[in-house]
Amino acid sequence: MVPLIGLLAEAPWSTLPSRLFSADVGQALRLSLLCASAATVICLVLGIPLAWLLARAELPGRGLIRALVTVPLVLPPVVGGVALLLVLGRQGLIGKHLDLWFGFSLPFTTAGVVVAEAFVAMPFLVISVEGALRAADPRYEEAAATLGAGRWLTFRRITLPSIAPGIVAGAVLCWARALGEFGATITFAGNLPGRTTTMPLAVYLALETDPEVAVVLSVVLLAVSVVVLACLRERWISGLR
Repeated sequence: MVPLIGLLAEAPWSTLPSRLFSADVGQALRLSLLCASAATVICLVLGIPLAWLLARAELPGRGLIRALVTVPLVLPPVVGGVALLLVLGRQGLIGKHLDLWFGFSLPFTTAGVVVAEAFVAMPFLVISVEGALRAADPRYEEAAATLGAGRWLTFRRITLPSIAPGIVAGAVLCWARALGEFGATITFAGNLPGRTTTMPLAVYLALETDPEVAVVLSVVLLAVSVVVLACLRERWISGLR
């Protein structure tokens, strides 16, 4: 609690509104919200089917797949950024073909920020949705199947509503993690104002030029973190019970 109290104590509360709505801060806020939201959408599209496979499908080596999916939770973000560069950079395994065939390059672009944030944040969604799938009562799905419902209809009308709280919780955690991502973003996408400078990168940059702006952005990120944890607290407590 001491560092957080120190941050709040040193915040320039009298000038906070004007600094919060300044051009540079507003630009970083807009870019952060846009990239974090786009990364969350990607995680939902890819993460829900992946969580279903891990929870329900009989895959060989499922434990290894689950371990690989959750590696970004413990991997240093800078290492993740280096790995993304080696795969998606202009000379990377996939990136060189994207550049050669389509003239498209991800590093040091806004799209690169989204990819880096999705890479780091997706495990939060997968773990939450997989837990919800494992906790769901399969008897409802079996009853739907006996009544003639196909797999897609059963998933859409039975499974998806039953795991909706887990999806929402995972999406919120995923979005918050993407919003606060720094290491993979600066390594893979750089720190280009207006293009890749998200809020955490703006904090790092402002520490050298205007520390009060860095404090203002830090307070915003702290507020987001507290709100997310407060909203999900009851779900976690009920899950522990």
